[in-house]
Amino acid sequence: MGFISEFKEFALKGNLVDFAVGVVMGGAVASVTGSFVADIFTPPLGFLLGGVDFSTMGLTLREASEGVPAITIAFGKFIQTLINFLLVAFVMFLVVKGMNAMKKKEVAAPAAPPEPSASEKLLAEIRDLLKK
Repeated sequence: MGFISEFKEFALKGNLVDFAVGVVMGGAVASVTGSFVADIFTPPLGFLLGGVDFSTMGLTLREASEGVPAITIAFGKFIQTLINFLLVAFVMFLVVKGMNAMKKKEVAAPAAPPEPSASEKLLAEIRDLLKK
């Protein structure tokens, strides 16, 4: 088997294609969720907190001086990223939960027949003996 045919088999396997689709969809969900946090969720939260803008919150350890940039701990950006993560995790939880619920309805397999009782087993043995 040649190198090109091996690569073709690898690249076109279902798992790899499924993975690629998952990565692309994950990126799309992340951008939508990021926009939701930055454009819809954070502004009202900042308003409720008295006009606080998380993205500008930080602690300056050293001010900028003659060619030396300031050293700042940008904890506001971290808070915004943490909120974004929690929202993405919650949305993914809801998506997976919905998919699992659909799968359960889809795959609702019939229950296995119950084990025969002792008397039914005895009757079956008698029947089998009478047949002989």
